[in-house]
Amino acid sequence: MVKLLDLQAITMQHSDEYKAAANRVIESGWFLQGKEIAQFEDDYAKYIGTSQCISVANGLDALYLVMRAYKEMEVLHDGDEIIVPANTYIATILGITRNNLVPVLVEPTWENLEIDIDKIEAAITPKTKGIMIVHLYGRVAYSDKLSEICRKHNLKLMEDCAQSHGCEWNGKKTGSLGDAAAHSFYPGKNLGAFGDAGAVTTNDEELAKVIRALANYGSQKKYVFKYVGINSRMSELDAAVLDVKLKYLDEDNVKRQKLAAYYYENIKNPLITLPARLPDENNVYHLFPIFCKRRDELQKHLADCGIGTLIHYPIPPHKQECYSKEIWNTPQLSLPITERIHEQELSIPMNQAITQEQAKEVVEAINSFK
Repeated sequence: MVKLLDLQAITMQHSDEYKAAANRVIESGWFLQGKEIAQFEDDYAKYIGTSQCISVANGLDALYLVMRAYKEMEVLHDGDEIIVPANTYIATILGITRNNLVPVLVEPTWENLEIDIDKIEAAITPKTKGIMIVHLYGRVAYSDKLSEICRKHNLKLMEDCAQSHGCEWNGKKTGSLGDAAAHSFYPGKNLGAFGDAGAVTTNDEELAKVIRALANYGSQKKYVFKYVGINSRMSELDAAVLDVKLKYLDEDNVKRQKLAAYYYENIKNPLITLPARLPDENNVYHLFPIFCKRRDELQKHLADCGIGTLIHYPIPPHKQECYSKEIWNTPQLSLPITERIHEQELSIPMNQAITQEQAKEVVEAINSFK
């Protein structure tokens, strides 16, 4: 059996260091907003290449708080439009709609699976105030043209980095490419905590100050509340664990890239389509998606062969029941590339703990599908 994601095997690689970190937190008697948080925020900001890192409770809160802070700063207002890729996890859209903002869904390219930057300008209206790109599957979604579009139309560029820890564009990490970025440290991520956790990175000190207050009930001073905030805080334990994992992130991503190279070189089944191969610096392979018109049959075949898989994601956001009655989600909304991706996508095992023998099993099982 080759698991899609073997968190136990991944955790055991540095278990002694995690235990030492946990013991340090336990012995300190301090579990929130302490030294571990401060250290991780400093280390992660340096790693990403930004001046600010604000730890929060999860990735969705990070998305929400970026746009909520922009609203408090009067950069964004109710009803403003945010351009976003149609092919994404629903959290990206939730962060927008939860702020009474309007998502404008733009198709991805079939080759890169990321937002089609050539289609963005056609989607801009007088109400457009920002673009949220998503580095989905660990693949970079940025380009210099995107930056030029934002400058030309005076738009905020925000990044959803939930799946792109360590990914780069021309030597700069995702999370430092736009005005602000949201990060998720869900346990299965390339940089995963022992529970839910997230962060925002930015070079905007005022934005960081507002986000930090909003995440602390709206308070910048104890018992004084400037904003109607929320409670969104990372634990000291998760910060300590993440700081251990951060030391190994680049090394682990190289292992993922080597596994991906093996897949690209050895998956030969004509019934399977692989995504266009990017340079290693542009893909940290949080997931390895493959595509098949008979996806459900393929998934069953792989399960029979002992290969774990998962569909990312079976239903695109605009087809979800929760958004079925939204004004922006009209019956005329046509997103055929997004729907094709969601109908054919299947994620195969991808992580730094997979052995060469396991990788061989995965490839043989895929190539044997008829």
